[in-house]
Amino acid sequence: MERVVGTVVRGLRGPIINEGDNIEEIVVETVLNAAKVEGYDIQDRDIITVTESVVARAQGNYASLDHIAADVKSKFGEDTVGVIFPILSRNRFANVLRGIARGTKKIVLMLSYPSDEVGNHLVDIDELDVKGVNPWTDTLTETEFRTHFGYKKHTFTGVDYIEYYKELITAEGAEVEVIFSNNPKVIVDYTKSVLACDIHSRFRTKRLVTAAGATTVYSLDNILSRSIDGSGFNAEYGLLGSNKATEETVKLFPHTCQPIVDGIAEKLKTATGKNIEVMIYGDGAFKDPVGKIWELADPVVSPAFTAGLGGTPNEVKLKYLADNNFSHLRGEELKKAISEHIKNKNEDLVGAMEAQGTTPRQLTDLIGSLSDLTSGSGDKGTPMIYIQGYFDNYTH
Repeated sequence: MERVVGTVVRGLRGPIINEGDNIEEIVVETVLNAAKVEGYDIQDRDIITVTESVVARAQGNYASLDHIAADVKSKFGEDTVGVIFPILSRNRFANVLRGIARGTKKIVLMLSYPSDEVGNHLVDIDELDVKGVNPWTDTLTETEFRTHFGYKKHTFTGVDYIEYYKELITAEGAEVEVIFSNNPKVIVDYTKSVLACDIHSRFRTKRLVTAAGATTVYSLDNILSRSIDGSGFNAEYGLLGSNKATEETVKLFPHTCQPIVDGIAEKLKTATGKNIEVMIYGDGAFKDPVGKIWELADPVVSPAFTAGLGGTPNEVKLKYLADNNFSHLRGEELKKAISEHIKNKNEDLVGAMEAQGTTPRQLTDLIGSLSDLTSGSGDKGTPMIYIQGYFDNYTH
């Protein structure tokens, strides 16, 4: 019988993961049990994705605010620290900021506007037009910002992040001055010691502030890039990708992930005889059209994946073929012609008209977004996603 279903995505429920658990064995057991209970066959090139959160939890990759403070103090000493371009997030940055403040005497907090890097807005861009404020050239003091725009609360959280971040800093015993600018060079007018807190633009930010005269420059991936007094760490990403765990701790992005995905794949191969692709995923890479928030607050969508998930899709657009190459055909003839075209498509379709409108994104970004949307960030309880038929096409 002809297949009538393409890609199938299942959220898998497994046990609650605790520190010290063998994440590889748990994933394999969960995959095998789900297939048995639900009655589906495991196939070659199926994909199992595992959320970074449970991997980090199994690793025990946690750090306290005191650990953050100690690392910050070791790097900046008694200097006033310019904390620039943080995202506006209680989950992502509030505890990080508290730890930074605990290790400093004064912070100059420079916020980008009208929004942060991932789309959390301090003010609507239309209001900038009304007030005649140019976010690319104008640096505002807190008083000037309030005079122009008043007190704004975040659309989703109801938090005034300016006031909230100030209170977090002063509660840790540090002084704070807030400025608003999108030009990283501005910070050197206030201090030569800079901690860049942006995620995807951090390398450019550090380059610009260094060229402008900053003498001590770090970014969040440099904080807790090694263990401090037995803390968790991430050699590549430091505090990037961390989340609030408790009032005094953060959970870091998982480290040493490649052996984990390779180990899961090997164990599944042994158990099933099938070659299963495996990846660890964090935030998906997509943008909310209402809140205008770009989801990717992790440094990458996937910190580790098996070799078969490298690269980008190589797909043709069915509707383009139907409307152009084979517009004179209908029914079975059309189906046959398109199937033959797909079977004989070039291995590299970059720039080809028949591929226009397909998504030229990394497979791991696409699959990670699919996984993140499936697992959600709430109480679904499915930290593992099983995907079948992702690499199939119209011909099979």
